[in-house]
Parts: sequence; C-alpha cells; structure tokens
Amino acid sequence: MLSSLTQPGNVKNDVLSGITVALALVPEAVAFAFVAGVEPMIGLYAAFMMGLITSAIGGRPGMISGATGATAVVMVALVAQYGVQYLFAAVILAGLLQITAGIFKLGKFIRLVPYPVMLGFVNGLAIVIFLAQLGQFKILDNLGNHVWMQGHALYLMLGLVALTMAIIYLLPKLTTAVPSSLAAILTITLLVHGLDLDTRTVIDFVRDMVPEAQKATVTLAGELPSFSIPMVPVTLETLYIILPTAVIICLVGLIESLLTLSLIDEMTNTRGRGNKECIGQGVANTVNGFFGGMGGCAMIGQSMININSGGRGRLSGITAALVLLGFILFAAPFIEMIPLAALVGVMFVVVIGTFEWASFRIIRGINKEDAFVLFLVTAVTVIADLAIAVVIGVIVSALVFAWKHATHIAVKTHTDKDGWKVYELEGPLFFGSVQHFRDQFDAINDPQDVVIDFNNSRIWDSSGVDAIDGLADKYKEQGKTLHIRHISDECRQLLTKAQEYVEINVNEDPRYKIASDKLA
Repeated sequence: MLSSLTQPGNVKNDVLSGITVALALVPEAVAFAFVAGVEPMIGLYAAFMMGLITSAIGGRPGMISGATGATAVVMVALVAQYGVQYLFAAVILAGLLQITAGIFKLGKFIRLVPYPVMLGFVNGLAIVIFLAQLGQFKILDNLGNHVWMQGHALYLMLGLVALTMAIIYLLPKLTTAVPSSLAAILTITLLVHGLDLDTRTVIDFVRDMVPEAQKATVTLAGELPSFSIPMVPVTLETLYIILPTAVIICLVGLIESLLTLSLIDEMTNTRGRGNKECIGQGVANTVNGFFGGMGGCAMIGQSMININSGGRGRLSGITAALVLLGFILFAAPFIEMIPLAALVGVMFVVVIGTFEWASFRIIRGINKEDAFVLFLVTAVTVIADLAIAVVIGVIVSALVFAWKHATHIAVKTHTDKDGWKVYELEGPLFFGSVQHFRDQFDAINDPQDVVIDFNNSRIWDSSGVDAIDGLADKYKEQGKTLHIRHISDECRQLLTKAQEYVEINVNEDPRYKIASDKLA
C-alpha cells in the first residue's frame, strides 16, 4: 500500500490543502516584505503572483512559491539606497535570467548536488524555519523594544501551539476528510475568539512592524495588483545598479527552488522537471516586477504543509494563490483574527517533518568526508544563507571526490557457471570516468554472453548513458549478447541502443535520479 506521501492527489485534497497554505502564507509574506524594506502589500502581491504562475506553468506540481527570506535579504540594500522602483526592475531582470537558464537547460545540474549536501540543506532549513518561529514569542515593551514573552502570555502561547500540534498529529487517526493543519488553524481561531483569550494575532504581528502613528490604520486589505513599468531610467547606469542584485536573486531563487523540487520528488516518489521550473520561476518573477511584487522563489515550509496536507496537483498551488488574493480583496478582517500560535504550531510540525532525523543514523555509516560536508552545509545554512551553503557544499564535495576518485572506475571480472563473462563495476560512471570505463572491455575476445553489473556503481550523467549505448554497439557488431544489470529505471529510459539488453529486477534494482535534459 502506498504511504500518504506517495498517494496521488485529488481535487478535494488539493483545494483544502491550498486553503491551508494560503493561511500560512500571510504572515510569511508580510514578514519578508519588512525584511526587504517594502510595504506588506508588496509581499502579499508577490506571494499571490509567484504561487499562481509557478503552480500553473512550473515543473513541480504541489510545490508552493512566494516571497521568501532568501531573496528578501538580497533586496534590502537596493531598496534602501535606490527605492522600490529599482527593486521591481531588478526582479524583472532576475526573471529573464531564470527563463534563460531554463531555455539552456541548466536545471538538470541540480541532480549533481551530492546527497550529503541535500541532507545538510534540509536539516539547516528546518533549523532556520524553527528559529524564525521563535520571533513570534516576542512582544513590544513600552519602549518599543522586542522582548521575550513572560508569565501568562507565554504559557498561553505555548499551550495553544501544543494544542495545534496535537490536533495535526491526532486528527488523521480519526478522519482524513479535512487536512489536519486547516482543522487546527480553524479550531484554535474559534477557541481564542470564543473564549476571548488574550493572545497575539496576525494583525498584531503586522502592527508591531510599523511606526506607532500607522498602527491604528494598518490592514491587510488591498486591491488587485495593476500593471506598471518600473519608473527607472533606461540606461547602462541603471543596468549597472540592478544587475548584481538581479543575478543574486536569480541564483538564490533557482538553487532554493530546484533543491525544494528534488526534496518533494523524494518524498512523493515522483519527478519534477527542473528546466520547466526555471522557466516558471522566471516568468513569475518577471510578472512580479511589472505588477508591483517583490518576487521570490519556492517556499519549502509552505510546500511541506501542502504535501503533508494532501496537495499533489497544480490545483493546490493555484487554490492557495487565489484564496490568498481573496483574503486581500474580501476577507482581510478574518485573516487578521488568526492567532499566531496556530501558525507557529503548523510550522513546528513542518520543522519536525522536514528535518532528516535519519541523518544521525546515516552519519555512523558514512565516511568522515561526507559527514563533514553534511555538518558544514547545515551550519552555513543557519549562519549565512541557503544558496551559499549549497555552493560551498558542492565545491567541498567536488574537491573531496576529485581527490579520492580522480577519473577512474574500478572493474572486476569473472566467469560465471554458464560461461558468461561478468564485469562488476565499482564507482561512479560520469563524464570523467567514461574513457577508463570503455577501456576495460574487450568486445572482440569476450565470450558470446557478457554481463555488466552496476550493483556497486552509479550512472550520474548523460555521458555515462552514452558510454553504455556505445558499448552495446560494439558487442552488437561482434554478434554477441550484452546483459546489463542493476541500473535504475530512469537510466534505462535514457538508453537508446542498449535498452533492450537491460535485465529488470524490481526488488534489487536501485532507484536514483540522473542529470539529463531529456527528463529535466
């Protein structure tokens, strides 16, 4: 039986999950708008447009995009020095660069991110999400400083958070008709206002971020975003100003989006299309710049809420975006009433589900170099930035790999009881090792039947696939039969000339992804 994470979605689950995500998007979008130094509505517009467009045309159904902290921190300096119009221009340029990356099929390279880097990214991100929620346990004192809650306020907040988490964990044991996260948010909201409990709500969070004179009038209500060309001079000087910010937004957005895509692939046992997601992110950011949004990228926290709530199809993300717009236009007072404790509880559950607890067991079984990379990426993610952490992790992993493996792949041969010659491979087959791989075979002098066993090897890129196809040609020319064992289903799909020689063993064949334009 399929687990709940690998089951296909349906309309009801997608719609209900989308509503849940929309509720969680509001405080995140507002918070990241303040991080970037822009008005809250700019963050909300970004969440709406990013979510709608990437869900409709992106490469990963079920993934949620919006305004994010990773891109917001890049924007703040540009906004502070030149104003929001320059930010809109930079977001447009970043979108065009992302579209270009998709057209040139650069999304496939995310498949080359090593597994320890992925583990470090996921664990670091879980810690970052957890630390971000701790800010909700602070209030403003009489001097306008943020201080930790104490006494009754703290105990009430903790109690409501715990109740939210309990509902999320226990409700699925009774019924799966409604996403447990949505039920928890609604229950806590009704409880707080029904009993008139004094706890912070979404509007309190927003008011804490604006000057005292604006607190009474601040609201999350707004209008439809309207088209407007950024009011900046069309000169080389403007390009010089916005280009550095645009490039960083482009890279950070794509790295975070494609890694989130890979994570959801693993969780749902499906495959997203990296190049298509690059284009979807690019179109969404470009539209943001023309319609007054701050842009963004994939949001791993909201994506995990969506997946855990049953959202699998494009409808879930589209629903989240449209419901968010409905909140802005028609239901802002209701959203402003949601207790922050309910949203914090939902995010704490996301943290627990996102963190790879199995990595503690894995560390005992992997070599010290991979363990070092895992801890390094986790630490840099928490201390600095997600994109920087991934880049550092990939570089360190590449250096370690180059030092240990160079360009060689080990081959052992023996003859089995049927007289077949068996080539047992060890090590990765990729562009650096294909020549040594080819040199190990003797198609002229080998017997009639030859086995290539990849049980202890992995095919990493299309160069490895091409090398196998070329080998199949050589043995076919000699009138001999090739038997290929223990490669993943994805590798088998990419083979052309050698596909007919693959022996399929569902129980023993490995499952892993390969960097390829055809599947990206």
